[in-house]
Amino acid sequence: MSFVIKEKFMQTYIKLNDGNSIPQFGLGVFMVPEGPETVNAVKEALNMGIRHIDTAHAYQNERSVGTAVKQSSVDRSEIWITTKLWPSEYGEGKTATAIDKMLSRLGTDYIDLLLLHQQFGDYLGAWKDMEKAVKEGKVRSIGISNFESDRLEEICEAADIKPSVLQVESHPYWQQTELKERVAKYSTVIESWYPLGHGDKGLIEESLFTELAAKYHKSNVQIILRWHIQEGNIIFPKTTNSEHMKANFDIFDFELSEGEMNEIRGLDHRKRFYNVPLAEQEKNLGSWAPAD
Repeated sequence: MSFVIKEKFMQTYIKLNDGNSIPQFGLGVFMVPEGPETVNAVKEALNMGIRHIDTAHAYQNERSVGTAVKQSSVDRSEIWITTKLWPSEYGEGKTATAIDKMLSRLGTDYIDLLLLHQQFGDYLGAWKDMEKAVKEGKVRSIGISNFESDRLEEICEAADIKPSVLQVESHPYWQQTELKERVAKYSTVIESWYPLGHGDKGLIEESLFTELAAKYHKSNVQIILRWHIQEGNIIFPKTTNSEHMKANFDIFDFELSEGEMNEIRGLDHRKRFYNVPLAEQEKNLGSWAPAD
């Protein structure tokens, strides 16, 4: 894994196992409504220098992300768009059609990173179509999201193009150390959703973060996000508040020491905030498909 500083905005990029460089910090738009709220949030992010937008078909706001990208003054080549396929779109042939529809919704010629959103359905068939989409130039990088069972190894071993990223819950209380060891042989990078532990007050107000915030003249949230960056995680904290967005992004002018990083690693209580059993997840997801 390699890091590059983009001097204009002082942010880091990670070189993926396929050779592409992904902005390590982005904006997530989960649960942001389709329409002006998503358009404005994405445009605000791009204006302040954020170059990675994380969406999904299931979020039902891809069109607004595409609109914001078109309306911004930032060249498309500088923007990294991540989106995700829903299990109802999995299957050889079926996924190819879904990718074309996704390109149309986003209004773009290519997707920077395409993920399988969940570990259910015909994910092996879907992966074959995703690999074809890479060869056709429709997608640059491909990866997976929420694969933490033995289905993770199944898809990685079957893949000709190994997943470039694995997007999962990760934060100081749930650092995914074992999962990182499992994907290390594929050179797969962890992307974190819930980077702040779903805004958990106990996590954010940990005394260690308060002490470090005072030392570096930052907020507790900024300390946690900086820890993620130095750990090599890709993050995209969600907010539609421009001041919060600006504060979240203002973490590239200081660096935690290795001793401080180790202290934060010591907070791994193996506590996750999403605890739905696999069988229940599959049952709940099986009856719903996002609209086109």
